[in-house]
Amino acid sequence: MWKPLKLTSWFAIAIAAWLVGYLYNARYGGELSWLRMMYERKIALAAQVEAPKRLLITGGSGAHYTINAKLMEEKLGIPVLNLGLDGPIGLDVILPSILGQVRKGDIVLLIPEYLILWADDGFGDRSTQFGVAIGKPGLGGIPPKQFAQETFMLGTPTLRAATKSTVDLIEKGKFTGYYSDPVDEHGDPTVTKERTGEWWELPIDKAITPHAVARITEFKKEVEARGGTLVLSLPWVYAKTDNKSVSNVKKTAGELGKIAPLIYDKESLNMQTDSNLFADTHYHLKPEARAIRAAQLVEELKEINELQL
Repeated sequence: MWKPLKLTSWFAIAIAAWLVGYLYNARYGGELSWLRMMYERKIALAAQVEAPKRLLITGGSGAHYTINAKLMEEKLGIPVLNLGLDGPIGLDVILPSILGQVRKGDIVLLIPEYLILWADDGFGDRSTQFGVAIGKPGLGGIPPKQFAQETFMLGTPTLRAATKSTVDLIEKGKFTGYYSDPVDEHGDPTVTKERTGEWWELPIDKAITPHAVARITEFKKEVEARGGTLVLSLPWVYAKTDNKSVSNVKKTAGELGKIAPLIYDKESLNMQTDSNLFADTHYHLKPEARAIRAAQLVEELKEINELQL
């Protein structure tokens, strides 16, 4: 005879279901899992490199997919590591997630996308879940209510993600994701994503928020407390060059330049007008463009006297 399940049994089933979802999302299969693994790989690479001076480059995917760290290392003569992550992690979580790797003598180059600089609270869609996935729940000061809600969702795979993974498993014999491709020994991506849609110029509708200014100012102090030096750079972006966009970039540059040395092309403001330089997004570059960008960064860094490069 059928008997209704006790409340404790339903509770146990709910926990088991959440754990299955968590394992998929954060450990293997879901997009967050690939991001976690990429982060852990980059942190491990940084931990292995011993040198009196290193260049650590960080930011969102607009850092990860836009430089050639190996080329920069050859030209600068010091180890260069690409610690770029993913914009939706949010500024307030990206910065503390790499801070532990900063050592005395290091140069930290922060290249934040404008989408990161526009957030009023420093958080993004993946802030809470990224912190939980890497074993640092609440990283960045996530508000308790937001933390609880988004941690709960970490155990619930979306239909779209589950469908994609099922198709991958059938067609490729394994799960894949945007960040599932390996990085090289410098933390650079080894695969270039291709754009399938039509191009359009990104409008820079806003300038940097007061919160972003305050958080990067705080980050400078944190880097210096560990014996490092912070340098900032405007990102390369395929952007509209209308008066509003140019004005917002100039305002952003003005605020960032008050915090730390800021490097960028003073004529173009790093606002690119050739879509052929870009891969799949307005920030991600093709390999040949990454080499050009790397060379620009090297020359600009050499002009900062206190870096002694």
